[in-house]
Amino acid sequence: MTYVAAEGRYGPMPYNRTGRSGLRLPAVSLGLWHNFGDDKPIETQRAILRRAFDRGVTHFDLANNYGPPYGSAEINFGHIYQQDFARYRDELVISTKAGYDMWPGPYGEWGSRKYLLASLDQSLRRTGLDYVDIFYSHRFDPETPLEETMGALAHAVRSGKALYAGISSYSPERTREAARILREMGTPLLIHQPSYSMLNRWIEDGLLDALEDEGVGCIAFSPLAQGMLTDRYLDGIPKDSRAAQGKSLDPALLTDEALRHVRRLNEIAQARGQTLAQMALAWALRDSRVTSVLIGASSVGQLDDSLDAVRRLDFSPEELDAIDKDAVDSGINLWAASSDN
Repeated sequence: MTYVAAEGRYGPMPYNRTGRSGLRLPAVSLGLWHNFGDDKPIETQRAILRRAFDRGVTHFDLANNYGPPYGSAEINFGHIYQQDFARYRDELVISTKAGYDMWPGPYGEWGSRKYLLASLDQSLRRTGLDYVDIFYSHRFDPETPLEETMGALAHAVRSGKALYAGISSYSPERTREAARILREMGTPLLIHQPSYSMLNRWIEDGLLDALEDEGVGCIAFSPLAQGMLTDRYLDGIPKDSRAAQGKSLDPALLTDEALRHVRRLNEIAQARGQTLAQMALAWALRDSRVTSVLIGASSVGQLDDSLDAVRRLDFSPEELDAIDKDAVDSGINLWAASSDN
């Protein structure tokens, strides 16, 4: 059946300006890191993407190695895009990234010009797109001059294969340096994509200040701490969970102390009339420097629960104080090595 987007799709979803650019992003964006590889039914993926757009999610975030297997999320998205979303291309922001391992040999990862530009060409072929809206350096490369990495992003924009340049998991110092290099090349840095959640607050120690100073937007990935900030683990580890399957959440992180914090946060969420996930997303958006939060979804129901976070984004000072007591680091930042460089 031919997909026709909901007429009321631009309703309750807020759209926030990305730094000092003219681009607005939805407060909640959809990431395709999990659940869009070949291990998930294509019709489930289609239903999630349709529902997201019907509810005002205009930004879909990819990377070259999302799957499994690598590249399959872009391929699957491309098939669904061509069938359902091609007519809405100018209403969509589609991003992809390169930086982690993608193919064998010395040219298949990190931040060289050869890898980044070859990867972008491959991503465009897999998705069937003429261009992406945002192309990211997925991680800082300590062995490649930053001028080379940023030069590749600037070239991608000048060539028309990307509209904007972004970086992910860069330290505050490297972010300032990257912004300066891109500015001198005539291609302003649009956005930074760091991990950020109530259990992983590293961006509050200098990065948000750097982004504000440089006029760069922020889209927070893993705002639910790989699922810890949901009701999934309040009573143990379900067999079908990420932790049980070894997918990006180490069961060793689910200590009694960590879960005590999570349970107390859940009590605050319940008192606000929200699920824990909804409160966690709203909390990450409490700072105006955070443009958008990037969620994943394995079902339409899970997606709807997350998107309902925008129904209540306000916090009282008392609520924020109570949250701070349990919003503590839980060792969940898998990307610390990149952001520490």
